[in-house]
Amino acid sequence: MNKFVIAVYVDNRFGVLTRVTSMFTRRGFNIDALTVGETECPEYSRITICLSGDGYAREQLINQLRKLHNVKKVDVLVDDCIKRELMLIKVRYTKDTRADIITAADVYRAKVIDYTPEEMCIEVTGDPSKVDAFIRLMIPFGIIEMCRTGIVALERGDTTLLGK
Repeated sequence: MNKFVIAVYVDNRFGVLTRVTSMFTRRGFNIDALTVGETECPEYSRITICLSGDGYAREQLINQLRKLHNVKKVDVLVDDCIKRELMLIKVRYTKDTRADIITAADVYRAKVIDYTPEEMCIEVTGDPSKVDAFIRLMIPFGIIEMCRTGIVALERGDTTLLGK
């Protein structure tokens, strides 16, 4: 099972996201991450979907997505595309561990955005592997809660989803 990222350019209308995600559900695919937002043109939204599957499954999904009425363009993003994710993570700390957590946040270019005498909330942005690595680093301190946005991705250079 390979992970892959699909970018879908759709009409920014009520019910389009439901139709897109229902197509995955009907075919028994699990979506690993999904982000959606308005594009540079308010009439359209961009859906970024991260999935696991083989090449055959990927091609089937793309073909089915292209058949949906409000879908304008579908593309599999290549591995060297720019991927970013945002995570908020709340960890416990003590007097002895506070400095270690802040040092780790500095190394990962993360920001402490809230703290109380026993816990702090840290914002981490970057490549999903960076976010995963930060989580592994925080496990020994005691993760209280975390929330991840999912991947947003763009192709590098002058290549765009809709062409030039």
